[in-house]
Amino acid sequence: MHIVRKLNVLLISTLLGIGTVGAAFAQTAPAAGAMASSPSPTKAQRKQARKEARAKKNAELKKLEDAGYQPGRASDPNYPQDIQDAEKKAGIGQGTNQ
Repeated sequence: MHIVRKLNVLLISTLLGIGTVGAAFAQTAPAAGAMASSPSPTKAQRKQARKEARAKKNAELKKLEDAGYQPGRASDPNYPQDIQDAEKKAGIGQGTNQ
């Protein structure tokens, strides 16, 4: 009886494996045509978007630092309050809404 179970598991796993490969091949051909018509961003566009987001975050951090926030202090006992004060002073983010 134990060998029958092993054979059943082997058979089922093989069939599932074949079913997945068939589905993968079936989806590649139509997806290529659909991808060409869909407006997905190119690698250069994604890179540019990441650069813009990074520049925005860096500018925000610079404003916070100019308003008195010091992010490099380890174990800062005033952490939530000092960043909230800096956000309020710089006019950025949530302020003290939390």
